[in-house]
Amino acid sequence: METLTVLQSLLIALWVAAVMSRWLGGGATLTLRFSPLMTGLVVGIVLGDVKQAMIVTAAIQLIYMGVFSPGGSMPSEPSIATAIAVPVALLGNLAPEAAISVAVPVGLLGSYLYQFRFFINTFLGKHIDTAVEKLDDGAMRRSIIWYPTIASFMLFVPLVFVALYLGAPVIANVIAALEGTVIIHILEVVGGGLAAIGIATTIYVIGRKDYLIFFFLAYFASVIFKPLEITMVTYAILGALIAAAFVLAKGSNTTPSAASSSGNVDFDDDDDDF
Repeated sequence: METLTVLQSLLIALWVAAVMSRWLGGGATLTLRFSPLMTGLVVGIVLGDVKQAMIVTAAIQLIYMGVFSPGGSMPSEPSIATAIAVPVALLGNLAPEAAISVAVPVGLLGSYLYQFRFFINTFLGKHIDTAVEKLDDGAMRRSIIWYPTIASFMLFVPLVFVALYLGAPVIANVIAALEGTVIIHILEVVGGGLAAIGIATTIYVIGRKDYLIFFFLAYFASVIFKPLEITMVTYAILGALIAAAFVLAKGSNTTPSAASSSGNVDFDDDDDDF
């Protein structure tokens, strides 16, 4: 069974630590943390199989669609789940549905690790209080930015590295030994069900009754045009055109008469008496 090299495990661990520590920037890092796609791309580049890595990551992305956090801990950490599940899937030649079943428990464990990061930051917060009392700009910068970042790297890099270098091959070996058994079938069925739940959650979170027609339109269009093997770029162009037509149609609902009536403002002539 093929295994990850030390360099591959270290590079993926460094990426996860950068994302989880928010070292790459506040808003950008939160987006990377919530979405597995970029982590899957990095894993694919490191392992030299971007195509299969993105196929697996796309399936994992489905279960986290609509998942967001205002900044605190989440029930699951998509970035950590992807960093472990994608290498396992590539090493064991797993179907994307089976990889989902690996990603879910790993993501749950990752949430506890992120909560432990908050616990560590409580001790680092004492340095912030001291720096504020002394009005020391340099000390405040170090205690607010550098100390928590370094602590996060010290927390995530070793654990993710060990999980990848030692754990991923073991999990891949176990799953490969179960190939063709009912257990793999169960994992694939459960993984497919979790993806469906993710899509349903997305529709529930962002779906408005007056926009649900576009969800159905996209689904039936993909089914109807499937024999034509239309690329995603074509779908994106059609979606943009439909969205533009919808916006223009809504804008045309404001008739000239309504605009003119709204422009008729009654002025009070009492000011002329002064």
